[in-house]
Amino acid sequence: MYPYYPEIRRFPYLDHRHAQQRLTFVLVHGSWADARFWDDIAAVLRGNGHVVYTPEYAGHGGDPNKNVTHAMITKSVVDFITKLNLRDIVLVGHSFGGTVVQKAAEQVPERIKRLVFWDAFVLKDGESVVDEVPPQTRQGFEQLRASSRDDTIMLPFPLFRDLFVNTAALDVAKWIYASVAPEPAKPLFEKLNLKAFYALPTPKSYVYFYQDNVLPQGEGFGWNPHMSIRLGQFRLIVGDGDHMTDSRTRPAMVAQKLYEAGRD
Repeated sequence: MYPYYPEIRRFPYLDHRHAQQRLTFVLVHGSWADARFWDDIAAVLRGNGHVVYTPEYAGHGGDPNKNVTHAMITKSVVDFITKLNLRDIVLVGHSFGGTVVQKAAEQVPERIKRLVFWDAFVLKDGESVVDEVPPQTRQGFEQLRASSRDDTIMLPFPLFRDLFVNTAALDVAKWIYASVAPEPAKPLFEKLNLKAFYALPTPKSYVYFYQDNVLPQGEGFGWNPHMSIRLGQFRLIVGDGDHMTDSRTRPAMVAQKLYEAGRD
């Protein structure tokens, strides 16, 4: 039955069809998105027996107030976790959400089983998000911020198409772009004190998709290993996808990678 993997006969838990370990996920989205980003992925995870929460944070979703700080965003997630008394959670951050996970972990470390960063920023102490993007991207963000009326940044479609959904067909790229809203700019430029984060012993994982083009590889930028190595000891899970497309087109694949990152 298993001609190439005879050890599975001796250890049935090695069979990928074996029931998944039941986990509790808290999924934190990134910039130019809201909690709906997780809908399809969460549905797959729930179908596999997991408990899944997708908190919304300040300045996003139905919140009309775009004058928010990184601390306000983090508070949204921390309050969600504490009010529901969630424990033993796998806290996942995607993209900008990685910085939220970093700060939230400082405040509720006893509630977290493992931290998972999916193509997510892992900032050094004292850094901001824009400190970790290429100079041309930062300049573009500054220009878009200056031209807005409410201190937000709205990605032009050509930029979004090439960086965020580069593997998508054009019609799929346009469909995803239709859900993009202006992003509050201030949290992207705030420098974060992360000394407490780097003292945490919490287990950590990094999920890296090879075709994610938001941060180009090389020249001092990129997701893995540039960001991931900052976690110290961590579990690396890789996949073939870009920054946003697969959350819509291949949610089962993403859900499996998050499970592999979060399981024992």
